[in-house]
Amino acid sequence: MPTAAARRAVPEIAVPARLAFERVSLSFAAHAAVNDVSILVNAGEILCLLGPSGCGKTTLLRIAAGIETQDSGRVVIDGEEVAGATRTLPPEARGVGLVFQDYALFPHLTILDNVRFGLRGRPAAEAARMARTALERVRLGHYAGHYPHHLSGGEQQRVALARALVPGPRVLLMDEPFSGLDRRLRDKVRDETIAVLGEAGITAVVVTHDPEEAMRIGDRIALMRKGRLVQLGAPEELYRHPVDIEAARFFSELNEVAGRVEGGLVASVLGRVPAPARLKDGDEVVVAARPHDMRLSSAGIGTPGRVVSRRYLGEVDRIEVAVAGLAAPLEVRSVEIGRFSVGDSLFIDVPPERLHIFPDGMPAGTTK
Repeated sequence: MPTAAARRAVPEIAVPARLAFERVSLSFAAHAAVNDVSILVNAGEILCLLGPSGCGKTTLLRIAAGIETQDSGRVVIDGEEVAGATRTLPPEARGVGLVFQDYALFPHLTILDNVRFGLRGRPAAEAARMARTALERVRLGHYAGHYPHHLSGGEQQRVALARALVPGPRVLLMDEPFSGLDRRLRDKVRDETIAVLGEAGITAVVVTHDPEEAMRIGDRIALMRKGRLVQLGAPEELYRHPVDIEAARFFSELNEVAGRVEGGLVASVLGRVPAPARLKDGDEVVVAARPHDMRLSSAGIGTPGRVVSRRYLGEVDRIEVAVAGLAAPLEVRSVEIGRFSVGDSLFIDVPPERLHIFPDGMPAGTTK
């Protein structure tokens, strides 16, 4: 935990602000990297920009930092336009901190000097005190006299965080800050980082391509695709109510089967459930279910099938079930480890509220 001195320093180095992207667009040649994106990040909120490589999330971060200049739209921090048609502030005048994917530490400077690099212009004694306090907050005060190559990847990431926070930024921007760490270390460093941000109450925008990471970090998630904002909301909202089938696929594997609207119900091999209001009789749809939302039983409830493979994954069994009328088996993640074996006949049931229903062949749809 941070020392008492570090906790007392929080008001000095963190003044959270609201960050707004208002209809921001930027193209490189004929490619629209960011296309008409509007997002409001509340003061003290952690927002995750989520999406595949090339979707525009890092470009949007660079626009906020002042590294890139948008073609249209504007960036506003606490009501002050920092980038727009009439005014563009340089990066150092925006009050933002930036943590790069590779941490960008200076190898020839000590850890203390790396952290106080952003405090140039302050009296030396004051800069040193603030840098030491920032290092204490990330539990690295004992490394002040060391050099970056002496530290692990996770420790270097925490130094980069301390350096970004020490000038007292209004907004902290983090570009894939944990991607260079192995999985076990990544979880630990990520949790420590979020704890520091929470104690500081700072506004942060974190870029990631990992949906699980976004759900663990973000108060809200902005899902991007091909330069556009696809969906914005709390993690549970995006997971439980994806705006289209591509959004649903991005968060986990899906079982997808064909369905048809008949008499106000969607009929498929997974049963009959009420159709979303947008659909009408005769519409062809895709019915999707996540593997861990599917339940298996020996009783005659649900869709009959036969186990064709079973793989133990530690906390769950991955079971493939062949169902009449389907070319490929359905995948189920079952917590009832060892209950079912290859060749068993059983039934698959999915709670209606866990089914996702989308118009077939359309990029956007209505979820159930």
